[in-house]
Amino acid sequence: MVEDLHKSYGSVEAVRGIELHVDVGEVFALLGPNGAGKTTTVEILEGHRRRSSGSVSVLGFDPARGGVDYRRRIGIVLQSAGVDRFLTVAEVIEQFRGFYPDPLALDEIIEVVGLSDKRDERVRRLSGGQQRRLDVALGLAGNPELLFLDEPTAGFDPSARRQAWELVKNLQSIGKTVVLTTHYMDEAEHLADRVAVIVEGRIVAQGPPSSLGVVADRATTIGFRLPPDVSLPPELAEKFEVHGGLAQATADSPTGVLHDLTGWALAAGVELAELEVHRPRLEDVYLALTGPAVEPDETDGAEGAGGGPAARRTSRRRWR
Repeated sequence: MVEDLHKSYGSVEAVRGIELHVDVGEVFALLGPNGAGKTTTVEILEGHRRRSSGSVSVLGFDPARGGVDYRRRIGIVLQSAGVDRFLTVAEVIEQFRGFYPDPLALDEIIEVVGLSDKRDERVRRLSGGQQRRLDVALGLAGNPELLFLDEPTAGFDPSARRQAWELVKNLQSIGKTVVLTTHYMDEAEHLADRVAVIVEGRIVAQGPPSSLGVVADRATTIGFRLPPDVSLPPELAEKFEVHGGLAQATADSPTGVLHDLTGWALAAGVELAELEVHRPRLEDVYLALTGPAVEPDETDGAEGAGGGPAARRTSRRRWR
């Protein structure tokens, strides 16, 4: 639970009153352009960064004061774990399991992340997608209740991305709560139960991906090709615009419009060629909400005050 979260770097306010909650067992995605404040927010939730003000409770802990007890209950998957590339997959996972008092079973970790056939393969021989699975395996080593997953498919080809999506679904199936950041809208739409869109340090929309179209004032679109020499009746002509034979309408509640349209077509014996119904895609909603992309700066992702990925890797080693 996050309430009225603020974080400033000198005169720059990176996070401006964020409020959000994540339910147990769900996949929650944080979206936003570079510099929007999502990395700072996640680092505060992880306990890597101190907030300026506001209330934060994760698994019943204040991350800033949770200490070892809190660290043992969360897992963090960075974009690169930086492990010994000459060890085997099983050896690396076993090494990380040794850092925790109640680790997840080695065989279960390997099975969940889909590396059973690579168990005895050296890390340096893994493909990019397989190495990403190993990164997730290391985040699971301590049997965390909550897993933070940073850009899970950055740089992946389409096939590897789909495999990674299956991995995230596997995590959810064994009861893990997942908070992920991603720049891929189709990824968030496919994986997340709920998303939050952060712009300039504020959450501008939050909820299931399918519900955000209303927030962004993006209605469902209905379109079809009208046969030559056929005109719409007045009640439908008020709803549809026709250009070059293509008719299109937008509707917040498309069911009624479709009922009227198909009812007229059946009664009149008109074939509605190329009939399509498009609900707003998350990408369209995201672009409407975020506007021009924000350039990365020192307030998010590449902080000069020791908060970048390298510092997070060092901190993670200290937690064990």
